[in-house]
This record gives sequence, structure tokens and C-alpha cells, in this order.
Amino acid sequence: MKLKFPSAQTILLLITALTVLLTWFIPSGKYDTLAYDKEANGFVLKGKETSLQLKASQQTLDSLAIKIPLDKFTSGDIWKPINIPDTFHYIENEPQGLVSFLKAPIKGIIQAADIIFFVLILGGTIGIMNYSGAFDAGITSLAQLLKGKEFLLIIIITTLIALGGTTFGLAEETIAFYPILIPVFLRAKYDAMVPLAAVYIGSSVGTMISTVNPFSTIIASNVAGINWTTGLTSRIIFLTICTIVCIAYIMWYGKKVQKDASKSIIFNQKKEIEQHYFYNKTTNITLNIPQKIALTIFLLCFMVMIYGVSQLEWWFEEMTAVFLTGSIIIGFVLLINEKKFVTEFIKGAGELLGVALIIGIARGVSVIMEEGMIIDTILYHASTITSGMNKGIFANMMMLIYSGLSFFIPSSSGMAVLTMPIFAPLADTVGIGREVIVDAYQLGQGLFAFINPTGLILASLAIVNVGYDKWLKFVMPLIGILLVLIIGYLTLISI
Repeated sequence: MKLKFPSAQTILLLITALTVLLTWFIPSGKYDTLAYDKEANGFVLKGKETSLQLKASQQTLDSLAIKIPLDKFTSGDIWKPINIPDTFHYIENEPQGLVSFLKAPIKGIIQAADIIFFVLILGGTIGIMNYSGAFDAGITSLAQLLKGKEFLLIIIITTLIALGGTTFGLAEETIAFYPILIPVFLRAKYDAMVPLAAVYIGSSVGTMISTVNPFSTIIASNVAGINWTTGLTSRIIFLTICTIVCIAYIMWYGKKVQKDASKSIIFNQKKEIEQHYFYNKTTNITLNIPQKIALTIFLLCFMVMIYGVSQLEWWFEEMTAVFLTGSIIIGFVLLINEKKFVTEFIKGAGELLGVALIIGIARGVSVIMEEGMIIDTILYHASTITSGMNKGIFANMMMLIYSGLSFFIPSSSGMAVLTMPIFAPLADTVGIGREVIVDAYQLGQGLFAFINPTGLILASLAIVNVGYDKWLKFVMPLIGILLVLIIGYLTLISI
């Protein structure tokens, strides 16, 4: 009997079980933390058994060996508690057990409720659009427009999403793009791996080399005690190089599939995926006026979402409201009766329920680590590895450490706040700029994000209906190329 690669949910539950096991072998530990209290205009220091109110002054920060300007706290740039250097201490072990394992996915789903509801409401909106027939007609029109120039899809989509990733951290929001783009790429004789790659790799390379992303570059630089513009020029150049490499790789694979469909890594799923995405081979569908209006409203939802996230500091609550409102307006435009609207909306949401559960279960892994109190212990021992290293080796070792840590801490802002106060001063000891640590943090975390099972990849694969093993087969050569480029880049800027 042929063994099948497990589903995303099973992979995450196995990882959760492994994490539970780790809490029995890794001692619990904690750094003291410092947080700014806006109402009291002071700092709150939480130690082993104490909680102290301290004056919000630069002297207070200097006395704690925190080389961060005071205004970074008072302006709200740093809004999370940060770890205080040289305060790590072991605490009573908190090994997790069977009950913790069983409760972790539930707690994760509760913690990820904002993302989950966004995915479900998005699914409902797509369900309404599919019922209207507007997608089929719109896809046919776009396919005819791009006939013979299908490669432009890869270039345009990957570039735009990479720009979104590098500027405002476009990541979870990309889940909204898959159901729309996959049929378009299928019509262009690509397989589903190509739109998956264009969106996910575009987002990953953009966030990996963030330029003005407030959730990574800016917050990491602030916590490192440097201006976020330090090292910006080299990041822009490297982003351009890596984006071109990623586009070339996706185009190479896409062209191979276009010429011979059997070359597709997911060829055995071809019919299944086409049916799943309502792929219609009819070419004489035309858009009527209500459908054109519906498609315009749907596209406007994306434009409003992107503007809100990048300019108005929106998060999932606002983004979800945009798509819910859009679906209701579309229902009125298409004259869908109330009962049918609710039925199709629920049906569409149900299509993405599995994706929503994956997001919650992945968050459960972080729950186990937090409750087992092992994250700071891992961070502390990671910080001792680089002592006395050569500059270039040090920079690349930091990148690899960040890659490993991102399995445990998939949040970019969370990683920055937890690690930068500990790792940034290490740059001073080897004689390199702290911006190198910021780059190592971004590149290490970003490169592992291409395959990180506790990140966004499993949810993305579930939408596209592609197995994790197939994704690894597709993306590992590209990761190897990017790793070589990263090692060269970090070595160069460390000289």
C-alpha cells in the first residue's frame, strides 16, 4: 500500500505534539521585560517576582542597557514589552501534557479568530461571485486579452505582491487572491502551482527584504536602536535582484508546464483542481452589465483593503467588514433573493473552513511554547552561539539562528521585539553595524517562511489544494539559489 503525505492539519498536530515533548526537555526560562505605559507616562518592569513602575526617561533605558531612544516608546513605535538584556533566568519548569495538547488547537483558533473570520467572510463573498457567473465570464475575457502573453501574469502578479510585502507586509491578506487568480492561470494553460508561487513567493520575497514595512524593518530597527533608513539602499538593490530571480524561476517552471502539462509537479491533480475552482472550458461567455458592476465592486474591495492596511492601519476587523459589505452590495446588484444569497454565502464560506482551521491549529503551536515558557530559553542559548566569530560568519550565523527561531516565533513584529534587544548589541562586539542584525533577522525569517509549517504556507496550500510535499519539491531549488545569494549579501555588507 502506497503511503500518502499527511494533510496540513495532521502535520500541524504532529508539530504540536513535538512541541509538547520539547517542553519536557527544554528548561523554562524568562527575560525581564520592559513596557511603556502611555496613561501613566512611565515604564513597567516585570521581573522574576516583581513589577516595578519606572520613570520614562533615557536614563532609565541606559541603566538597563537598552540602547533605544525614548521617543521610540512614547511615539508608539514600540508598543509591545521588550526583553531586557542580561536578565535571563530559569524558572520552575512548565512541561505541557495531554490536556495542553488537546486544548492548544482550540486556544489557537480563539487567538486567530480575527484571521479566521476574514477567511470565512472572504469565502462567502467568493461564493456569491461564483454563483453569479461573473468570475467565469471575467476569466474568459482576461484570457482572451492575454492570449500569447500569459507570462505577463507571472511578472505583474509577483512584482505587485512583492511590492506589497516590502512596503506594508502583505502576507495573510494574500489568501484573498488565490481563488480569483487560480482560474485565470489555469485558463492560460499553467497549473495551480504557478499562481500559488506568484502570490506566495512574491509575498515572501517582499517581506524577506522589507524596505519600509512597519511590521518588520521599522520596528526591528527601532528596537535595535538605529534609524530604519540605515541600510535601506542595499536592501532595495538586493530586493530587486531576488525578485528578478524568483520571477525567472516561476516563469521557467510555468513555460515548461505550458509546453507539456505532464511536466507539472501536480499533474495527477489537474482535473481535481480544475473542478474545485469551477474551471469552465467554455469560451463564449460574455459579461453582462450587472456582472461587470459586480466584478468592479469585488475588485474595489481589494483596493480598499490594500489602501486601508497600508495607509489607515487597518487590520482584520476592518478588512472583513469591507468584504462583507461588498458581498451584500453585489447581492443587491445581481438581484439575488435573500434565501439564495445566504445559502451561497454559507456554501462559499464552507469551502474555506479547512483553511481557517489550519490557521488556528498553527497558532496552537505558539500557545504550547508560551505556556511551556521555553521561547526565552531558546533565545538565550541562541545568543551565546555567536561569541568570537568572524564578521561574515557571524552575520550568516545570525541569519540561520533567525531561520530556526522563526519556527517557534512566526510573527515578524513579535520576533523583532523579543530578539532585537538581545541580538542587536552582539553586532557591537564583532565590529559591524546593527543594521546587519536587522537584515539577518529579515532574511533568516523570510527565507524559512517559504516552507515554515507554523507560518502561512499550509493555509495557502490548502486553498490551492496542493500537498506540502509537492510544494517542497517545487520550491527547494529556489530556496537553495536564494540562500547562496543571501550568504553573499550578508558577507559583503559585513566587511
